[in-house]
Amino acid sequence: MDKIVELNVIDLAFDGKAVAKMDGKVVFLNAGLPGETVRARLTRSKRNFNEAIVLDILTKSDERIEPVCLHFAECGGCSWQDLKYSKQLEIKKNHVVSCIERIGALQNVLVRDVMASEEIFGYRNKMEFAFTLGLHKRGSYADIFDLTECHLPPEVFAKIVDWFREYVKRNHITVYDVDNHDGYIRFLVIRQAKKTNDLMINIVTNYGELPDVAKLVNEITTAFPEITTIVHNQNGQRSNIALGEKETVLFGSGYISEKVMGQTFHIRANSFFQTNSHQAEKLYQTAFEMLQPNKKDSVLDLYCGTGTISICLAPKVDKVVGVEQVSDSIKMANENASLNNCSKVEFVESDVKDFLTHQPENTEQFDIVVTDPPRSGMHPKVLKRLIQMSSEKILYISCNPATFARDAKEFVESGYKLPLVQPVDMFPHTRHIELAAVFYKESTNPN
Repeated sequence: MDKIVELNVIDLAFDGKAVAKMDGKVVFLNAGLPGETVRARLTRSKRNFNEAIVLDILTKSDERIEPVCLHFAECGGCSWQDLKYSKQLEIKKNHVVSCIERIGALQNVLVRDVMASEEIFGYRNKMEFAFTLGLHKRGSYADIFDLTECHLPPEVFAKIVDWFREYVKRNHITVYDVDNHDGYIRFLVIRQAKKTNDLMINIVTNYGELPDVAKLVNEITTAFPEITTIVHNQNGQRSNIALGEKETVLFGSGYISEKVMGQTFHIRANSFFQTNSHQAEKLYQTAFEMLQPNKKDSVLDLYCGTGTISICLAPKVDKVVGVEQVSDSIKMANENASLNNCSKVEFVESDVKDFLTHQPENTEQFDIVVTDPPRSGMHPKVLKRLIQMSSEKILYISCNPATFARDAKEFVESGYKLPLVQPVDMFPHTRHIELAAVFYKESTNPN
């Protein structure tokens, strides 16, 4: 189909697409903001929806602003940069409410206003740049464009990217080809701590050692003396991800240090850490205020990563057991516990599902469960076991309102109460939203 139509945009879907309706049928558009009238070409017709490409914006929304980044039209990194930040927060809250009511079938949950990010640019402490040392184009993980600026991380990131791109060209180092699975350089990953300014360069390549390491280290640290460590990760797998199978420290300690809620955390190249440090601190502080732990509580922290929540929560409770399946993360969690003289925490390397279902004797007596699962939410067996455990409180931190709502429905149907949800904006100018919620047993007074 190739029909030209005029449509009124009514909403933004959570995948970033604009939403309109035509003859009672939903139309998903590649552009447009709520309140705008657009001229579009219908490109696909399905039973329940159509898809269309916007040709012209006929009537612009008062909420539309000029994006600051020259790559906005082609980059997939921050697709809402042309929308006023206050409107972004409104749409994100509405999405959380919609998921809770539609997917969770829960009608009496107070969803607070979204906690805004104190930084709307320069907030990311980590960026992954795929070669040709750029970012992914919108809607594609194979197509890369050359990056000259990026406003989500600190300004120095783009400067390092530009320098490294030229170094690779000047020294005739091959670039990895996703389709043919050959070439050498795959990603440049940059991390910088907000509280300490430690700066890490992580060079991810195909198998093989980097040529002229001493020359590279000398030249890049001369150009950017703020660099505190450089690591090299080798990844020969076809999956196009910026993780390494073998890591070598080329310069410095091999980690950066960040501070959250007065605690210090070492972060290595392959460790997970919240990418908005300031908002992560706000998220945890708010979550703990909602949780109201006491010094007698024992806590089970699932999907604990490098131990950030466990270690920050430990001073407020009797003990914490953290469970995480990634070996490197568990090593860092133990290192971070020692770094902070935290004797109240114990970390277990295990898949969460296996820990709960195969070792139930380890999970008999916990007053509080903390769960911060991946976007897919919790495995049904994990959810079932947590309901069986019947802990007094469950703190659920989620990066996906849809899977949170799915799991929340199960908790509430089993007898837990969910009085409120606090959304937290960790990623301004993107569709993503984080949230914190505490489930209480019927016998527990949340106040």
